[in-house]
Amino acid sequence: MIYLLNFDNVDRLTECKACAGATKFLSAHGLTKGKMLSIRAFSSHIARSQAHAWRSIATTSGSHATNSKVGFIGLGNMGGPMAENLINKGHGVSVFDVSEEAAGRLGSLGAQVCSSPAAVAEGCDRIVSMLPNSRHVQDVYAGANGILSTVQPGTLMIDSSTIDPAVSQEMALAADAKSAVYMDAPVSGGVNAARGGTLTFMVGGPDGKFAAARQLLECMGQNIVHCGAVGSGQAAKICNNMMLAVSMIGAAETMNLGTRLGLDPKLLAKILATSTGRCWAIDSYNPVPGIMENVPSSNDYKGGFGTALMCKDLGLAQASATASEACTPLGSAAHQIYRLLVNQGHGHLDFSAVYKYISEHR
Repeated sequence: MIYLLNFDNVDRLTECKACAGATKFLSAHGLTKGKMLSIRAFSSHIARSQAHAWRSIATTSGSHATNSKVGFIGLGNMGGPMAENLINKGHGVSVFDVSEEAAGRLGSLGAQVCSSPAAVAEGCDRIVSMLPNSRHVQDVYAGANGILSTVQPGTLMIDSSTIDPAVSQEMALAADAKSAVYMDAPVSGGVNAARGGTLTFMVGGPDGKFAAARQLLECMGQNIVHCGAVGSGQAAKICNNMMLAVSMIGAAETMNLGTRLGLDPKLLAKILATSTGRCWAIDSYNPVPGIMENVPSSNDYKGGFGTALMCKDLGLAQASATASEACTPLGSAAHQIYRLLVNQGHGHLDFSAVYKYISEHR
């Protein structure tokens, strides 16, 4: 099955000099604003047009020295630990973040702190980014002081943000115009997995370039999965997060019901964890305070994966469901529930705070 993307940004691509390669491709396929573009067709175009540039990206595990310079942009709850793992694995790392405090912390661990994404790109032939949303990715890559303003031919760029799959395709086209390579590789596992280097990466990009990406991603993750062409990593991630949101709401409702029926929450959690209701939200990230240590619910729902970010990801899932005509009633309901939490001022809390909301309402 081919995943289809709504290419609503065609007009802007046509006007963007950095994306000049897109104009001829879109015209040749009769694409106009609002039409659909398959990842497979997009991948074929990228594979043909970048064949020469990608020869400079080695595809064997020994292609880069372990201590070569890697750029990392976006040092938040996820990106900071990921960059730290690169340092711990022997890489020289250049970093940038809008937060001077976050960048300074990595600087104290040995990273070179840069003044802009462009400054990072000047000295690195491999760059990883971890950013909040599509707009941030577009700014960091294609903005005035973005990566693409100084990127060197043959540079491998891996974006681990969770964004609209169409934006990943847009950035890949812009990278193509600079003879560089862009791949999407969103992650799953949460902050604890980022710290422990056990993340799952869902990678979108050409088969022949996956090995080079995997070599770098293995410094930060345990499961590196090639999902297909550029954009397919994002497709897999938004499906995963829709499932995560639905299961977390189910876990919160179940734990709240059991507690109101007089069951001890720890006992109920233990039963669920060994029964057919078992899920990650129950046995690894329980939303009830005091049941598990080292999870946000036992820290006033601080840290972790923010409710606002979950709401954003559910919005991406719903947009994709509309474009592909997929029926997702539970995903739609989950989106509305998390939108409600954000609107009521809980966007900064971990997404497991849905239990707090449910338990406080009758």
